[in-house]
Amino acid sequence: MDGVTKKRIIMAKMGLDAHDNALRIVSKWLKDSGYEIIYAGLYNSPEKILKMVIEEDADAIGLSFHGGEHLYHTSRLIELLKTHNLTHIKIFVGGIIAPFDVEKLKKMGVSAVFTPGSRKEDILNVIKKSFDEN
Repeated sequence: MDGVTKKRIIMAKMGLDAHDNALRIVSKWLKDSGYEIIYAGLYNSPEKILKMVIEEDADAIGLSFHGGEHLYHTSRLIELLKTHNLTHIKIFVGGIIAPFDVEKLKKMGVSAVFTPGSRKEDILNVIKKSFDEN
């Protein structure tokens, strides 16, 4: 990303899900690929993520879910982003996501969904491509 402004990505988990190994690993991959990572860690609410997006002037949000609350928290976050005219913020979701929920998340406005087994190169390519499209 030489000569290009680093994209700022907030990496977080929402709700009570405390399994953050993949979130930390993907955060490291993104950092090593030239993104600026703002690691929010565990136990975030949609309201807290919205506040961080505004304060950090973030370009994207990376969310990880393993507890089955992905539709509830993601839809609330998207609703908050819309009310603050922040619909340009990209949202990437990863984790244990039922196949029938992947399309639901994308219809809500999620840019990409990564399920178990997603390869590092695929994750990085999809995220890069989503920024290149703008």
